[in-house]
Amino acid sequence: MKQTSLQKRNISSSRLALGCMGFGGGWNKDPITRDHVVQAEKAIDTALSIGITMFDHADIYTMGKAEEVFGEILKEKPSLREDIILQSKCGIRFPEGNVPVRYDFSRDYILSSVDGILKRLNTEYIDILLLHRPDPLMEPEQVSEAFNTLKQSGKVKHFGVSNMNSSQMKYLQSYLSDPLVVNQLEMNLSHLDWLDHGVHVNQQAGSTGYFSDGILEYCQMEDVQLQAWGPLARGKFTGRSVINENDSVAKTVELVKKMAKEKGTSTEAIVLGWLMKHPAKIQPVIGTTNPTRIQASQDAIHQSETMTRDEWYSLYVSSRGVKLP
Repeated sequence: MKQTSLQKRNISSSRLALGCMGFGGGWNKDPITRDHVVQAEKAIDTALSIGITMFDHADIYTMGKAEEVFGEILKEKPSLREDIILQSKCGIRFPEGNVPVRYDFSRDYILSSVDGILKRLNTEYIDILLLHRPDPLMEPEQVSEAFNTLKQSGKVKHFGVSNMNSSQMKYLQSYLSDPLVVNQLEMNLSHLDWLDHGVHVNQQAGSTGYFSDGILEYCQMEDVQLQAWGPLARGKFTGRSVINENDSVAKTVELVKKMAKEKGTSTEAIVLGWLMKHPAKIQPVIGTTNPTRIQASQDAIHQSETMTRDEWYSLYVSSRGVKLP
């Protein structure tokens, strides 16, 4: 069986990852509570029970509280650290006074961000650090200096990016001594521009256009793990109300339900399996704290392996709402 890019690098064999953005309560400065820790612990235990050993963070998630809650769990269960892969992101800065949200890939900001991440997670190192969205003012020399310092100090083992196209990745990689191992992008049955291979895909509102320059092919050629954020499209095809959605969404919801019933599985497994069927061996990052939804994702690997080409294309064409030319 074809390996994922992370497996080829002996980093992780977890086909799914758990996104921890929902840990820690709301996006505010309220202190974390015991209930937040218990909620996260249930999600982590459920993830581990179905073979998920990779956990995705970012320093901004619930304003740092997501990492803080996870750190409390590691404090209580220190042996857990060596059994999991921890990934976090930095580079997005919150508004301050009259200064808006902005991105910061400067050397000093990356280094200080990682120190904060390690402190909140209660760990001496993270396995993978991602740059969180592109910074128009990026100076790759500074990124390289920061990455070298972090690698030499043992604080970060591997590096990657999120939401970058292939030109941005190539440019940054040309200054780095270590390979970028991950690119995390929005990829799901609703957000389809990543499948534009000369086929005129129906561009949707908010479409990023990250894939117009061959990012899918580039990552496969360079063994960069493609990770999908929002792989379940916020529940659009797995139970969320679609009353105000267009006809193609409603039809796809019914098709997903029909497939799940025929295969004796969950709608989550169908939606994730469709994504994982792609030869790029995409790794979905499931962003939920609900143990039931995490458990419902367990069969996704099997569905990706057994889904036929006809079934895959049926979902693809149905969701895009326009026949292939």
